[in-house]
Amino acid sequence: MNIEGHVDGDVVHVGHDARQRFHDSRGYGYPLEGNDVALAPVEAAHLLARGDLASVDGMDFRAFVRASDDPTLPVRYLVYADLRERGFYCAPAHPDWTAFARTDGTADDAGGRRGDDFVVFPRGSGPGDGEIAYRVRVSGERTSVPARALGDCVLAVVDEESEITYLETRTPEVSGTVTPSLPESASADLLADRVTVWGPAGDALYERGFYGTPLSGRDTGTGAIVVSLVEAAHLAANDALDVPADVVVARGRDVEGERYDRRLAAYRDLRAAGVAPKTGFKFGADFRTYADFESPDDVGHSERLVRVLPSEHAFAPRDLALDVRLANGVKKTMTFALVDATGDGPATGDETATGDDGATVEWLAISRLTP
Repeated sequence: MNIEGHVDGDVVHVGHDARQRFHDSRGYGYPLEGNDVALAPVEAAHLLARGDLASVDGMDFRAFVRASDDPTLPVRYLVYADLRERGFYCAPAHPDWTAFARTDGTADDAGGRRGDDFVVFPRGSGPGDGEIAYRVRVSGERTSVPARALGDCVLAVVDEESEITYLETRTPEVSGTVTPSLPESASADLLADRVTVWGPAGDALYERGFYGTPLSGRDTGTGAIVVSLVEAAHLAANDALDVPADVVVARGRDVEGERYDRRLAAYRDLRAAGVAPKTGFKFGADFRTYADFESPDDVGHSERLVRVLPSEHAFAPRDLALDVRLANGVKKTMTFALVDATGDGPATGDETATGDDGATVEWLAISRLTP
């Protein structure tokens, strides 16, 4: 039987035995009264392409896609078709269609849709089984993706040749066991864009907490380490150095501008979580991190590359793919520190001077995924 559908608002209405043929057996659409179903346009397009649906208001697949006023339909269709070919049932994340949907239908800050595009169920399962494999958000390679839209979904990026890259995004628990005791008012000098810490206190910071780098190599006996301006600000704010914290922070801002405050907020958050951050310069990142540390002579591989960004950042998918590929190549997890510098309100006292202005940090980890 040649089954036809017709456009009814933002769905395609299909009658006859559509419920048994499409929904009950293969997970397409949303059941209506009797045996009718409502199909999302992307589902209707897929059934037209397969020849399972003869036409929609007389339109074949080509005409239906061409007539759509939704500029995202082509890339969403490619992802939907790919997931179906991989053996998944998936439902468009429409709030009226599935209890698993998370979208309010409004635009996000970058002009895109909020929430998920598809809810994907485990192979062999469907909407009625109550289990979800992935929540998928779709983007073309030229469409920016707000960082706030990621964290508990899979980002499917469709490039200009219509190939699809799947990126798993999550909010990780960043924690470690590096919690060394700090000295009191260790002798230190602020020199240009770094701080030198002198004497046994400096050696202890390096040996026990992985702060800084020996000034002249480990075998020279100089008895000093050099720490970065973010390390120094953290130590000074904890009264571990005799250099005032506000002086260090002011120098950091002179050197880096507003980026310094974001990096300092991320550094403090990592240290508070028991993680030792070191520079990620050689990897093009802000930090590489160590969740466990015994001594400089017994340092394992760092687990994460961290790039620090403002919370309102929107990713260019091309840059995101580059970061993830690089991290994967050196066996690390690409992690982003999203810093909201506004905090809960204006700073008071000398908080701004010391860089402690109530900034909050959210963590986002992204890696390649093969569904």
